[in-house]
Amino acid sequence: MGILNGNPKDEPLHYGEIYHIWMYSATEKSSISTYQLYLSHAGDHDLKRLLNNLIKQARQAAAECDELLVHNGIMPPPSLPERPSVSLEEIPIGARFSDVEIMVGVAKDLAAGMVACSQITGSSIRIDVGLLFSKYYALILASNATALSLSKEKGWIVPPPLQIQRPEH
Repeated sequence: MGILNGNPKDEPLHYGEIYHIWMYSATEKSSISTYQLYLSHAGDHDLKRLLNNLIKQARQAAAECDELLVHNGIMPPPSLPERPSVSLEEIPIGARFSDVEIMVGVAKDLAAGMVACSQITGSSIRIDVGLLFSKYYALILASNATALSLSKEKGWIVPPPLQIQRPEH
């Protein structure tokens, strides 16, 4: 039996997998901190619910990636300190992020997350790693659909130029 046959959890990670898992964990930990900051600035209830869901997903992904790293003898990246909860009224008006700005940041993060998960899934030779990042891709895709629907509903989306007149066929 070869080194890459059998239980995927017993197979070695290649250096690319190690790097990507480590960086994904670090990115998710950074996202937790950023989304906690956004929560203090958000005024919209639906946006706060989305941010809380994204924090929950990021915590789960970071924990799973860290567990995978530790199981393979790799020290995971450090977590950032928890941000304190702050009331929106305590933040000066000129220093606040608007709900639109928060949603643009979230949309950018979700798009980058889908690209990262696709790249990691495609470059993995361990089946369990590929499946783990396929799961993250699916979660991000669902969150992206929620964010897009929310942006359209609230009038926060700034669309690129739209094709108003279409050629007749």
